[in-house]
Amino acid sequence: MSTVIIDYGVGNIGSLTSAFDAIGMAYTFSGDKKVIAAATKIVLPGVGAFAAAMAELEKRDLVDLLKQKAAEGVPFIGICLGMQLLFDESVENGYCAGLGLIKGTVKPIPATVKIPHMGWNSLDVKKEDGIVTYNNPGDYVYYVHSYYVETKPENIVATSLYGIEIPGIIRRDNIIGMQFHPEKSSEAGLNLLRAFKELAI
Repeated sequence: MSTVIIDYGVGNIGSLTSAFDAIGMAYTFSGDKKVIAAATKIVLPGVGAFAAAMAELEKRDLVDLLKQKAAEGVPFIGICLGMQLLFDESVENGYCAGLGLIKGTVKPIPATVKIPHMGWNSLDVKKEDGIVTYNNPGDYVYYVHSYYVETKPENIVATSLYGIEIPGIIRRDNIIGMQFHPEKSSEAGLNLLRAFKELAI
């Protein structure tokens, strides 16, 4: 079993690797195409701007490989910006195409609330899913973002209320996204990562 955290120069992954260490999840941090091609789980982290992150994936020639791994049914999780990249497109600073693994558009959180959405917020689980096996109703998780994903209800596992319903956890088959930072979300976040650790191909 080989879990690969994608190294594409976007974001600090120190807290993520610490969380994986805490749950006993072995991983490799790599941008090497051969290493990624052999992965049995994929983790796509990310902070910052959508278009800049996609440009880094394209520069490293990783876009088609990540799509291939997703199509193979490999458990694949996107975290924060990494979740947004899973979708078709973003309107952040103009249009930019994403990985297109799930139908949906990344849009700005309405300015009726303070932007960014930063801090702890409770998760409202919308449907049963293996990724929330170890979690409790109303668990609090830690967000830092100014954009959210608009997608079909069937893709949404859990939401958080922040002016609007923010999709906090999404899933389509083997593709999972978490808009918040599970690695910064105390025991609730570790429980989500434990569930991901146990997902089979």
